Amino acid sequence: MRAVVVRRPGPEAVVEIVEVPTPQPGPGSVRIAVAAATVNPVDLMVRAGVGGTPFAAPRDQWGVGWDVAGTVDAIGEGVTEFAVGQAVIGISDRLDVSLGAQADYVVLEAGNVAPAPLSVSPVQAATIPLNGLTALQALDALDLASTDTLLVTGAAGAVGGFAVELAAARGVRVIASASPADEDAVRAMGATDFVPRQASLPDAVRAIVPGGVDAALDAAALGPATLAAVRGGGRFASVSVPNTPIPLRGTTVHTVLVRADRPRLDHLVSQVDAGNLTLRVAETHPLTAASEAQKRLALGGLRGRLVLTP
Repeated sequence: MRAVVVRRPGPEAVVEIVEVPTPQPGPGSVRIAVAAATVNPVDLMVRAGVGGTPFAAPRDQWGVGWDVAGTVDAIGEGVTEFAVGQAVIGISDRLDVSLGAQADYVVLEAGNVAPAPLSVSPVQAATIPLNGLTALQALDALDLASTDTLLVTGAAGAVGGFAVELAAARGVRVIASASPADEDAVRAMGATDFVPRQASLPDAVRAIVPGGVDAALDAAALGPATLAAVRGGGRFASVSVPNTPIPLRGTTVHTVLVRADRPRLDHLVSQVDAGNLTLRVAETHPLTAASEAQKRLALGGLRGRLVLTP
């Protein structure tokens, strides 16, 4: 089968399409025939060498791709909740793997997989796991009540957009920060207030909510500027380790590193099928154009995900 791999850190040219043996599912795992796999910033990190740091086991190559949509192709011992031919989505939430989701087939633990939504295509469904789980796990870490005010930075991005919709569905008042060109879009997602990205974030937010918001999800990785918009004793969730600020003024600070989570993945699927969650696809590319897709992602300016198909 074909697989996208990185064999040495460096520029896009080292993203390779290689032929490898088709992996076999072990106990507790399933093999998925890939119909769609997204391209995400974490793929650029793997290319740049994060997979070869002391945080990951040494190996000759690193697999690329975390999100997948496809059909179950083979089942390992002990797996009873899935059937061959079933449409599924899943997440490969590790850096230290030889093969990722950008391949013809991927093997995942059954707990990393959920039945696919019925109302959307595999290309759309592939955009759910990584960013949807990140947003949902961050919101749950913030322990929001319907009376709370929430600031979401990067509100038009992949994580931020999901966070706005999921929080608004809970009755939370959402203040969105994004480019002025995205104001209508994020308001349509459920934001009740908007702050242009170029504005002084603490001042603009406090003009809307005197004293500061109860909580913030910093999807734009602004760090201290976002924290300064949170009231004393409030809550803050970061999705970027380097940009996680010191918890000043009694603020509770969470660093959210996404993890496989079947119950929450099931919840996201149910929200998609209920029409409550918007799935945005910016462009599709063939698997063989993985390197070009990474170049496009690095240019920025996307509203939606890049998706690879066989």
